[in-house]
Amino acid sequence: MSVALLSAALVIGCLLAVQASVNIQLGTALGTPYGASTAQLMVATTILALLALTAGALGALGALPDATWWHLVGGLASPLYITSGILLFPRVGAVLSVGLFVTGQVFASLALDGGGLLDVPRRPLTAATVAGAVAVLAGISTIVVGQRAGGIPMARAGWLGLGLVAGAALPVQGAINARLRADLGEPLAVGLVSFAVATLTIVVVLLVLLALKGTARPRVGALGTVPWWGWLGGACAAAYVTATFLLIPRIGAATTIALTVTGQQLASALIDHYGLFRLPRRPLTVTRLGGLGLLVAGCLLVQFG
Repeated sequence: MSVALLSAALVIGCLLAVQASVNIQLGTALGTPYGASTAQLMVATTILALLALTAGALGALGALPDATWWHLVGGLASPLYITSGILLFPRVGAVLSVGLFVTGQVFASLALDGGGLLDVPRRPLTAATVAGAVAVLAGISTIVVGQRAGGIPMARAGWLGLGLVAGAALPVQGAINARLRADLGEPLAVGLVSFAVATLTIVVVLLVLLALKGTARPRVGALGTVPWWGWLGGACAAAYVTATFLLIPRIGAATTIALTVTGQQLASALIDHYGLFRLPRRPLTVTRLGGLGLLVAGCLLVQFG
């Protein structure tokens, strides 16, 4: 198995943590997380459209009318995940936010595998996967407790629940997009459809909230204050989607997921510890590091058990 491919999977995982961090700059400038999610998803959709056009993959969209309707809704998870990151990172930190996302991913994956849901091939639970799930649960619990030990206020239950649900949405999205790939055949076309659905969804949500006065009107004129790296969120999202589709056939789903999840956690630890991307600095304590280690170990056990 190529070291370059394994390294690429790890780096792609890091991009997810970077994506959530830099998107906060858009949220700050626009004054609404929903406006920031809209801008980020538009960027990602544009990038994927250009990639699909360059690769000659747009012709696969002709098969869309024959696709099963629920194969088209995988993109609904993206607005939830992106908006959750914008809301959670400044409030609870990168390590806890990503830890919640990863925990949700792991347990949703186990449910999909164990129940054979959404046409996912059924994978019986083993002693190793159960041990991994317990380690993940212990890891996220340790990080939550470690927040207080590190002088960081405890997160509210609502924020914790949002992180778990947003993380759980990602494997569901992956399972649905896998069915869409069987319909269309072209990975880039699948990514484009997924992000187009995501963009349309968040635009509708933003318009409804504006009509109900449930969010501030986006300050479009303030976008000039966003640093150049504040626009990288869309590129990170497009890179993650494209690379995941390309890596899974080469190194396997279990290896890809294990390495991308590990990358997420390592990058989040650096972002928190050094206060990167203008986020509050939250130094890593021994307790939080221990929880992070349990999360990584648990994910590896679940994927390879």
